Amino acid sequence: MSRPKAKPTATAAKKKSTTSKVTKTKKVSPYNMYIKSELAKVKEKNPGIAHKDAFKLAAQNWATAPQNPKVAAKIMAARRAFGVSLLAHTRNRTQKHAGLWRQVSTARPSSLAIKEQREHEFKALGISPYPRYAEPPAGHPLVSHITVHSRWGQAMDNGAKLTNVQLTVQGRVVSKREASKKLFFFDIEQDKQTVQVVMSQARYTGDTAQFRKLNRALMVGDIVRVSGFVGKTNTGETSVFATMLPELLAPCLRPIPLRSGLVDSEKRFRNRHLDLLVNPQAKHALQTRSRVLRHIRQFLDTRQFTEVETPILSPSVGGASARPFATQSVAFDKTALYMRVAPELYLKQLVIGGFDRVYEIGKQFRNEGIDADHNPEFTTCEFYMAYAGLEDLMQMTEDLLREMARDIAGSTVLSLPDSTTSIDLGPPFSRIDVTQRLREHVPELPAILDEGSLPALQKILAKRQIPAVQPHTVPRLLDRLIGHYIEPGCVQPTFLYGHPAIMSPLAKCTSEEQSAAARFELFVNGKELVNAYEELNDPNLQREKFRAQAVERDQGDLEVPLPDSAFCDALETGLPPTAGWGMGVDRVVALLAQVAHLRETIAFPIMRPHHG
Repeated sequence: MSRPKAKPTATAAKKKSTTSKVTKTKKVSPYNMYIKSELAKVKEKNPGIAHKDAFKLAAQNWATAPQNPKVAAKIMAARRAFGVSLLAHTRNRTQKHAGLWRQVSTARPSSLAIKEQREHEFKALGISPYPRYAEPPAGHPLVSHITVHSRWGQAMDNGAKLTNVQLTVQGRVVSKREASKKLFFFDIEQDKQTVQVVMSQARYTGDTAQFRKLNRALMVGDIVRVSGFVGKTNTGETSVFATMLPELLAPCLRPIPLRSGLVDSEKRFRNRHLDLLVNPQAKHALQTRSRVLRHIRQFLDTRQFTEVETPILSPSVGGASARPFATQSVAFDKTALYMRVAPELYLKQLVIGGFDRVYEIGKQFRNEGIDADHNPEFTTCEFYMAYAGLEDLMQMTEDLLREMARDIAGSTVLSLPDSTTSIDLGPPFSRIDVTQRLREHVPELPAILDEGSLPALQKILAKRQIPAVQPHTVPRLLDRLIGHYIEPGCVQPTFLYGHPAIMSPLAKCTSEEQSAAARFELFVNGKELVNAYEELNDPNLQREKFRAQAVERDQGDLEVPLPDSAFCDALETGLPPTAGWGMGVDRVVALLAQVAHLRETIAFPIMRPHHG
């Protein structure tokens, strides 16, 4: 006889019901579903592969999957189902489990899926993602973020609400937090200042469904405008409490690595827009550049200099020894034209024409190597001052750099990047006689340094095992010796003067013997910042020096410019005693911004072409 089945107790029935309910509502992450499926495929294709390696491959496939339209559709569906940012979901999961986010190009992960999904959302919400800019709502004036903090933030207690202070703020969303379906927090940044925006359904009187959908649709990177009143949260955060729906001014359709960062230099400079958004120090260097240029102009303008512009393209090259970039002019029957390597000859012709004090800030182009201190495209400031000499230029150089350091860096003492050494621009700069110091290091240096010194200089460098790039000429080998023995020791600001005359074909000499040039260079931290000299104004001697340079060019030194007879003709009109001065702006910016590489000071430094 079978026993009768016992009736389930109330507790058991409740437990069964609860268990059933949990099983019914449990959700599995689309990421886990994808990885589980992808793991099986990877292991099937790669028998014997370690589970860890297989997992990395599967995770990498997840990060790059949006390039596959079918997978992109599944991911978009997952994003709608879970109501999360695809960017954040992909980044956080991939970074947590496989550390692959930094290995994938900043432009590739999820960009297709994000773009398609967001465009679908904008259409469903009936909003234009790229509206024309309009005035803010009446009674809600546009206010900068710094004003919100300085004017009201410091005067309010925690939890205070100034409902009578109506305003509008705008900027890029750098953080989003969804406390509930009725409460959202956004951090909006503009001009390096961030303000929190509180979007609460309780303060909105319109369509609540539209409120939730629009706030959920907004993502990190979007550019928005929000109107409301100012106040403080209970935790003391100065905020704008929105009373209207946020306005989307422009969406972000590609991922911005705000959390993971952008460190790799190759990715930074190939994606400079992202670098400036993610790395504050990148923007600081460019802002320092702007201040340096403004300071130079103010310094020279107050001394009655006239700013001018001279040709960048010219049928001749001069003013410096450097290999130029060449092109052809269609208008002039394919005549060869060259991008300038220096504006010197044109500026001196302006002095001849009656401009006693002229300067130019502009780009120079030299077809040479790229390193931490050189870039093919760079900026210089050159000025020419009639009726002045070397001592005038030395004093102006010290005054300019000293004032610039105080104005921009706040001190004449500057720290060097990645070093415990400091540079002090406050005391008078040191001075070194180049020829005298060089003879101390190289006693066997020829007594007369001219074209006939080449064999002796070659023996000196060979004996001392100092490499020198071909072709060997006297100016090149002397420059190599100075660079080896003297320049590296010029850490603190140092004027090098008394160069052998053969090194400076456009400069006057200090004596009748024509042995030393009336020239100086300023070195700081072993790098040349300034080059200056008293300009040669004897047309016959200038032609003679040009002919000597032509011999060096015949010896294979293609950096030596061809003789410029038109300039010599201009000298015959009469160039007053003139002092000329040139400064590498990029290097000065690097010093004041305390960065180690010149490309940090350039908005878009040239990069090797990327193939594939």
